[in-house]
Amino acid sequence: MVRRNPKNPVKQSGGRGHQSSANTGGGSGFVRIISGKWRGRKLPVKNVEGLRPTTDRVKETVFNWLAADLYDAKCLDVFAGSGGLGLEALSRQAEHVTLLELDKGAAAQINLNLAALKADNATVKNVDALQFLGQPGQAFDVVFIDPPFRKDLLNDVIDKLENNGWLSANAIIYIEAEKEFGLPVVPNHWDMIKEKHAGQVSFRLYQREEK
Repeated sequence: MVRRNPKNPVKQSGGRGHQSSANTGGGSGFVRIISGKWRGRKLPVKNVEGLRPTTDRVKETVFNWLAADLYDAKCLDVFAGSGGLGLEALSRQAEHVTLLELDKGAAAQINLNLAALKADNATVKNVDALQFLGQPGQAFDVVFIDPPFRKDLLNDVIDKLENNGWLSANAIIYIEAEKEFGLPVVPNHWDMIKEKHAGQVSFRLYQREEK
């Protein structure tokens, strides 16, 4: 996964990129799909200033957690970046993935990668995530939230997801944030079922229980 470098402020919906290689010079990195029907495929990533690469280790852990929840699931990636989480979910038999990405070039690259995979069960929306989630929504089974560092977006996203109809009755929500942020504020009927830390990052899995 790729985190925004806190020393280089970025637009709010740029998200992480889930790259497996460092960007060098003016070139692009790549996203590697680690399991499923496209296992091992490497796809180009738009070189966006302020992104820095991390290993696939966190992504592998997260998708091991989600192994029983992705088949035929409707998924939402709120801050898509390279689309790495969405592509991984599709590779592991998700029914459909919607990816929100503010950066126009990054969103275009996700569409190119989906075309290369001949994946027609994904929708990329070049939008501001908070504005998009502020409207009445459709219910998703699995939601990925990995906002840019130090932008204070997470609690607002959680509130919009819960109150605007974006979550199915027993949705699974993945949240990744800087460790210093501490625990996010979540509704009482969200139960944290997994938690782990890696470097500056904490990542957690929540199970929403039907009210």
